Amino acid sequence: MTPSPVYPKLYHITHVDNLPGIIANGEIVSDASMIARGGPTQPIGMSSIKRRRVEQLDVPCHPGTKVGDYVPFYFCPRSVMLYVIHCANHPELSYRGGQEPIIHLEADLLAVVKWARRAGRRWAFSLSNAGASYTVFRSRLEELDQLGWEAISATDFRRAEVKEGKQAEFLLHSSCPLCLIERIGVRTRAIESRVRSALSRGMYKPVVEIVPEWYF
Repeated sequence: MTPSPVYPKLYHITHVDNLPGIIANGEIVSDASMIARGGPTQPIGMSSIKRRRVEQLDVPCHPGTKVGDYVPFYFCPRSVMLYVIHCANHPELSYRGGQEPIIHLEADLLAVVKWARRAGRRWAFSLSNAGASYTVFRSRLEELDQLGWEAISATDFRRAEVKEGKQAEFLLHSSCPLCLIERIGVRTRAIESRVRSALSRGMYKPVVEIVPEWYF
């Protein structure tokens, strides 16, 4: 078993077109909230999976809540979902714009949990894909070592068990305030320019970096 990192990071991916709305709201909201508002400017996920997360999949450690009630984060950049977006050939994926416009919003897991505890906000994490009916959820920091950290950090995820472990998610109920996002990672200078332009309209000023190793 690979121990958890001392300072684990979290990554929420979204299309750069969605950033101005996120900044205007001051937060990232859950899929359930976003659907209630009419959806994002540019959706990048699979609608059938999002519906299942909102309508069917429970988070047992917080009875009465669904996966779609939470803001999802991966424990790594360069996720399996980003690879699906990059390939742009999955039959259930309506977005075909590739990975270049996708940005990574990075947060510190311990800072997020500290904020959630102060705010009385529920959080959890899945040991594999939170969109699958068989996944297991946890809600204690002491259980982070149950994650497949070796799989999470793997760059080759062709093996099924690695792919499953790499898709583990951290879930923050309802919304995530932008103040918890410490860095925005992008693939190209053109997208960096768009991110900086969106950020220039507000007080929120995270680090913005071109990080090609976060992409395929």
